[in-house]
Amino acid sequence: MSEVKIAATTRTEFGKGAARRIRRENNVPGVLYGHGSDPLHLTFPGHELLLALRTPNVLIALDIDGKSNELAIPKAVQRDPLKGFLEHVDLQLVQRGEKVQVEIPVQTEGELAPGGNLLEHVLSALPVEAEATHIPEGVTVSVEGLAAGASVLAKDITLPKGVTLAVEEDAVVLQVLAAQAEEAPEGAEEEGAQAAEA
Repeated sequence: MSEVKIAATTRTEFGKGAARRIRRENNVPGVLYGHGSDPLHLTFPGHELLLALRTPNVLIALDIDGKSNELAIPKAVQRDPLKGFLEHVDLQLVQRGEKVQVEIPVQTEGELAPGGNLLEHVLSALPVEAEATHIPEGVTVSVEGLAAGASVLAKDITLPKGVTLAVEEDAVVLQVLAAQAEEAPEGAEEEGAQAAEA
């Protein structure tokens, strides 16, 4: 996984008014947590952070005030529900070689067995433990030929080397639901019969 370098500055103003000012300047307020240190309140460049966060569990190399370099991964991202711009981000401090728990996206490939069945993502992201600098971007699961009633468990998914499950092995990740036959609304047959008699 590649690192994305972002310059951040410490901030001393807090509250909604300060956060609004930061966002007006196309920046994003955030907090850096981890390793027993006090939370560090930071300001990030909005566009650069937005691009970096397009990669799930991106590893961010932070240049803080031009003095210290830290590695971090995103833990919580708040976006405007309508416009989608970043409102706030929480980052977790990590170190090279350290194992972290993250959720990685689950993608599927292949076609289900014929019959119009539906594939349900019980877990859209799979909790795993991985080395902080080697977090996979996701896993791909084949659903080729799966019929109604079939399911894919966490233990059935092949993980990259060095990555382990952080969820029960028997947790259902995907399941195939039988296609629902459309039922006529109740009373529709009676109404049709009455119309025919009239």
